[in-house]
Amino acid sequence: MTIHHADGPVRNRGRRAHRPDPDGGPVSAFAHALLVLKETAGDPSYDRMRTEFGAVASKSALAAAARGLQLPSWETTWEFVRPLAVTVLGEDEEQTRREWRARWTAARQDGGDGDGAAEPEGASRPGRHGWLLVAAVVVVVAAGVVVAVSWPRSGGGEPSLPIEGDASSLVADVTYPDGSRVPVNQRFVKTWRLRNAGTVAWHGRFLQRLPPLEGLDVCHTDPRVPLPDAEPGADVTVSVPVQARGTPGPCQVFWKMVDSGGRLYLPQSSGIYFLVEVTG
Repeated sequence: MTIHHADGPVRNRGRRAHRPDPDGGPVSAFAHALLVLKETAGDPSYDRMRTEFGAVASKSALAAAARGLQLPSWETTWEFVRPLAVTVLGEDEEQTRREWRARWTAARQDGGDGDGAAEPEGASRPGRHGWLLVAAVVVVVAAGVVVAVSWPRSGGGEPSLPIEGDASSLVADVTYPDGSRVPVNQRFVKTWRLRNAGTVAWHGRFLQRLPPLEGLDVCHTDPRVPLPDAEPGADVTVSVPVQARGTPGPCQVFWKMVDSGGRLYLPQSSGIYFLVEVTG
């Protein structure tokens, strides 16, 4: 079916998605605000939000956040907002995060329980994933730009996460830079060079992969790989053995930094990833 407008015919893309009512309660109003943000940023698809703009939530989680049926978790909310407001619209990341965190908290307190547990901002959630992104709060992965986050230490001697002065940056894609082409089912090793860009030494850290982990259209890796110890200012290389997906198409895998117990070091950050094009 084709709809004709003044500037020419436009193809009807099918059934219109559910649009939340801004007057339908706190959860619906919050979802409406997310949808307005998405439209302001050019209304990209959820796939594009993930593959081009770096959202690390699943496509289904992003879509559910804008339906208004249940309040999304803060983590999902931020992965909806950050790529649009910061990456596309160029808004200040810290200010945007504070504003949307306040909106999310107000919606939750006004009756939206959803899957947004009442943990303090930045707390780890081992029951959900227990993962952490490699980069710090402000990240442009392609350019390797990272800014550290300040955070209080716990009273028991063990540092709470993230740690004040902790930061990392991507120095280089040593092997298989983004867009590299690999055959179906080929085995290869992706290697990055990372820098300890903060004032805190790295000891006993790991890179943890985000899902999905299985499937014909997924590149296969170990779920966790060790990160070499590094003093402040030092560079390290970390490698991940990969088996390409079993069908042609793009393959993008995100990783986060964790300790041995799966706690997140930098939970508000964007991610380090590899992106290859699998060919038949």
